Parts: sequence; C-alpha cells; structure tokens
Amino acid sequence: MTKRSVAIFVLMLMSAAYAQQPSAITAEKISDNIYLVKGGLANTGFIVGNKEAVAIDAQMTADTAKQMIDEIKKTTPKPLTKIILTHSDADHVNGLAGFPQGIEVISSAQAKNEMAEALKAPNAQALQPYLPSKTFSDKMELDLGSERVQLFYFGPAHTSGDIVVFIPARKLAFVGDLVFIGRDPLIHRQKGGNSTGLIQVIQAILRLDAERFVPGHGNILTRTEVEGALKSLQDKQEKVKAMVREGKSLDEVKQAFGIPTNPAKPGGMNFPSLVEVMYREFK
Repeated sequence: MTKRSVAIFVLMLMSAAYAQQPSAITAEKISDNIYLVKGGLANTGFIVGNKEAVAIDAQMTADTAKQMIDEIKKTTPKPLTKIILTHSDADHVNGLAGFPQGIEVISSAQAKNEMAEALKAPNAQALQPYLPSKTFSDKMELDLGSERVQLFYFGPAHTSGDIVVFIPARKLAFVGDLVFIGRDPLIHRQKGGNSTGLIQVIQAILRLDAERFVPGHGNILTRTEVEGALKSLQDKQEKVKAMVREGKSLDEVKQAFGIPTNPAKPGGMNFPSLVEVMYREFK
C-alpha cells in the first residue's frame, strides 16, 4: 500500500477509536423538506422529495447511521433512495455500512477515488459495496419534485474531493468540513487538500445565493460567520507566506502562532496544524 493510501486508510479507521462513545441522534427541521441530523461525530442531513428521501453524509459508524435512518423514517414514509457524500473522511462515510446495500451513493469523482484507494486495504471490506455509484466533476442537479438540489465541486480544499450541496429555493447549503468556526480548519494534504484551494472554495460558496450554511461540525452558520472564517484563513495564510519569504523555519513559524513545537505523542491521530500545512504548502 502506498504512503498516500495508508494515510487515507488511517482516516477511514477512526471509527475504532470512537465506537464506544455514546451518541444521541436527533433530526431537526431547518426548512420545509430539509432536516439536519445532529449527534454522532458529524452533522448529517436529509431532504424529503415528492417520492423519495435523500441523505447527506453517512455518520461515523453503522450504528449511528441506523439511528439516522430511524429518524428519517419517523419524519417521512417515503423510501430513502440516495445518499450524497460531501467528502471522504471517516466521520462522514464509515456509517455507509449501516445503510441498505444497493442505495445510490453520490460523490465527486475525486472523493470516490480517495475511497477506492482506501478500500484496497484488507480491513476495509465492509464498505466495498458502498463505493459511490454516481460521480461528477463539476456540477450535478437532482430534481426531487419538491426540491431542486444542486451539487457543486469547486476544486481541492479540505480534501481533493469536497462538494457543496445547495438547495436554491431555501437559500441553504450543506458545506461539509469546508468551514469551521472557533477553530482552524483541518486540511488533509495527504488527500490533496491545500489552503489556497480552501480559500477559493469558500469564496465560491459565498457567491451562491445562500443565507444559511450547514457545516460538518457545529451549528448552522450565517453568511457573516462564513465571511469571518474566510478572512481569518486569508490573514493566517498571508502571515505564513511572509514568514516563509523571510526564511523562517517551521518551528519559528509555529512559535509565532503559539503552536507547540514538541513532537506529537505516538499512537494518536496527530494531524498537522493549519499553520504547518500552510508552511509546507509554500515552502
């Protein structure tokens, strides 16, 4: 297995670390036909159409995914026919094993490639039947009767394959892990993510006629909050760029941002900080 596939597979196996954590899965109506599912390790959601229901992301474990499906059944008797994946991280895709086999799985072409690479590992066989069956490389539309849903791929950002799920009539967008409030975003360089792409993608999100944004973690965001997250990201990137031009070392850059420079402890999920990702991107 290549270093890249090992890195991706590590993300896919995070479920083992979280399997014992209790989860309270609840559905919250955020607009006509649109629901946010809270609980587990990441936000998920679903859209109720005239004849079917469509899920957005799959939870972290098969158990929490089944709880999500139960919430959908409480809301509508219409069959769950599709699931849209915003990206390939474990806390958004590992729960696929809890969905019925044969369900249509939709993602960007890049996210499917990341999942396919990870699923080559022997211990990832449970997700093999759920490799995305429909992909796109730019834009895709779903006509659910009651709702028109637009899927956009704007380029590499948090990973190489993040997408945005936009419901124009509700001025609402599900943005996965592209926007975080109160903490730095996580960028997976091993999966093709980069800070310049993340800035460009958030700018593209803000060009949509959306007023509310559902992130992969945390509360629903306003346009002002997304603009603030973009400004913070741009400011940090410019500062890192300047320090790289000055010839500063990675430790010096980390110290300037108050980030510990001691080696990460073995055995944990030790993702590099945003500052380190930016430094290596421009160095």
